[in-house]
Amino acid sequence: MSRRSLETILALLLAAGLWLPCVHFLFQRDLGRYRSTAGIPAVAQGLAASHLAVWSDAELRHRELDRMRERNPEWDFMSRTFFALALANMALREPARRAQACEILDAILRNTLEVEREKGFRHFLMRYGQTGRWVVQPPGSLFVDGEIALMLAARRSVEEEPSYKPLLAARVDAMISRMRQSPVLCGESYPNECWLFCNTVALAAIRMADVLDGTDHAAFLSDWIETAQGRLANPETGLLISTCRVDGQPIEYGYGPEGSTIWMAAHMLQIVDPVFAASQYRRARRELARTFLGFGYSREWPAAAPGTMDVDSGPVIPGLGASASASGLAILGAAAFHDDAYLRRLFTSLELGGFPYKRRGRLRYMASNPVGDAVLLYAMTEGPLWDRIRQRMRP
Repeated sequence: MSRRSLETILALLLAAGLWLPCVHFLFQRDLGRYRSTAGIPAVAQGLAASHLAVWSDAELRHRELDRMRERNPEWDFMSRTFFALALANMALREPARRAQACEILDAILRNTLEVEREKGFRHFLMRYGQTGRWVVQPPGSLFVDGEIALMLAARRSVEEEPSYKPLLAARVDAMISRMRQSPVLCGESYPNECWLFCNTVALAAIRMADVLDGTDHAAFLSDWIETAQGRLANPETGLLISTCRVDGQPIEYGYGPEGSTIWMAAHMLQIVDPVFAASQYRRARRELARTFLGFGYSREWPAAAPGTMDVDSGPVIPGLGASASASGLAILGAAAFHDDAYLRRLFTSLELGGFPYKRRGRLRYMASNPVGDAVLLYAMTEGPLWDRIRQRMRP
């Protein structure tokens, strides 16, 4: 190699060493564009406009939901849940939005309950949920029951609607009945699969129902937390595992914690057991949160408990272990636990890899999908709903 060639290579390496650590500044935005304690931040308004358009236009809604169902029926269902939660937060933060929010929340609930009534709860499940053998009889999915209960409770937290009270009470009774039939107090999301994501959603919905209706399931919630600490925590990390059988045995592919579960679980547990929730967030932060050249991301699995890719994790980048699903939900976790340093890095990555596209005031992330955008919208508006529940909880 000639001296000139060597000098050129060294110059390029030096330039890269100086330039690459600065790239993230090109994509870094003021955090106030995404999170605010007063009003709805600009980016959230754009995302909300896209979702409001879907739920205000029956033809567009039919087209969008069908497109998601073709890829994964869960996405159709979960996009409703996260958007409903975001709407509740927006209405509580800006009361002038209450009438529109309640109208859309009612449309979401009406459509969801009608689909469930006509096609059954399995309509929202992936294919193996249609044919597998359910352990607890009669069959029921905590994934479906928990998120419908959460939406009902969120709607009632914005403004009371008497017709929803018995619907929420019936869901809570059904969930607790099924969960009690497991030695680890976990209900099935899929046949003989108890996903911790769904179980913590159910716990949050139960707590909200207690606040709204004066019922008291504190003993059950406390028993669940005690059981989880003893039997549902990964020994290497102390994080909740992702899934187990009804009898409490961890499933091989769910033995370890997953980023696509734990960030959401920690957030749901904030109104169930704040101390345990904060502990789970700190552990997840240590085991999963990473920064590379100023860009933040979340691993799907801790290094001490590796797993395998599935529909929840999505593609995982080799070496880094980065998952788009886990990173999106990490935004929710960081927002909920006021971790601004990590949140800023995650949003920087979103601007780089999310490919934001804005048209006529509506924002979408082209590398995402409607459920991913709904998660982001909920993360950007998170706060008022959980604050209202905390304020009304019994000491």
